[in-house]
Order: sequence, then C-alpha cells, then structure tokens
Amino acid sequence: MSLLTLSASTLLSAGCSSSKPTEPALTAARAAAEVAHADSAEVQAFLANDPTTLARLWSDDFVVRNPFNQFVTKQQVMTLVTSGTLAFASYERHIEYTKAYGDLVVVAGSETVVWAGRMPLAGQTTQLKYTAVWARQGNEWREIARHANIVPPGGPAAPGMPR
Repeated sequence: MSLLTLSASTLLSAGCSSSKPTEPALTAARAAAEVAHADSAEVQAFLANDPTTLARLWSDDFVVRNPFNQFVTKQQVMTLVTSGTLAFASYERHIEYTKAYGDLVVVAGSETVVWAGRMPLAGQTTQLKYTAVWARQGNEWREIARHANIVPPGGPAAPGMPR
C-alpha cells in the first residue's frame, strides 16, 4: 500500500467517525469533573485537618502564592498544616471557571473562609479569589500551582470595573 493510499484511508476513516462526539470533548468534560471532585476533596481535607490527603492531592512540586502574598512550596504549606498553624473553622469554595487543556485543568473561583489554628486572622471570615492548576500525574489529578488573594471588604473597584 502506498503512502498516498494509506493517508487517504486514514482521512476517510477519520471522516466516517465525525458523527460521534469527539474524544477530546469527552476527555475535557471528564477531566473537569474529576478535578472538581479533587478540588472538593481538598476543601474537606482542610476542614478535617487531614495532611495525608492534602499531600496526596498536591504534586511534589506544588507551589502557592498565598493570600498573604507569600510564595510557598508544598513542604512549607505541609509544615503549616501539620503544626496547626494553617487551619480553617469553615471553608466554602465556589468554582466559577474550569477549562481543561489535555492533562492540565485550570480552575478559578471564590472562597469564603473562617481562619482557625494559629493564623493571624484566626476567627475572622475572609473572602478570597483563587486560581488553581491541576495536572494529571499517572492516574491521579494533582494540584501543581495555586494563587489566592484576599478580596478587600467594600474595597474600591478597579477603574471602569463593576463592584
């Protein structure tokens, strides 16, 4: 079989299956659903003060720009969790955006937390906005990067932007 015949055969085979949903679309929807489940498990692990689950959900090279404008690694966050410094009395997360890029998923949303432990804001409620990046590593989704910032209460909106 010539290369031209093989190429034409491949194109015809691909064209015949075009009436079915494309595999990337199915994969993207499944990836988004799996990451939403992992994202929820992260919140539950924080509320249960479960460092074992957090360690499993976070990639070994996980990094965070935290709400206190510090750039920290997985090991630094794990130390804060295991020492009882980083803890939450309440944690609500609302996903506002999810986009799958193959084995990467970007999630963005808002959070309402009540700090606990030995946090400087312990007992206070804070509104946050966050963006997280999850990667498929083996058969598991692991968070590889996160950025969170505190939304100032009643703070000024950026010029030209609605509150």
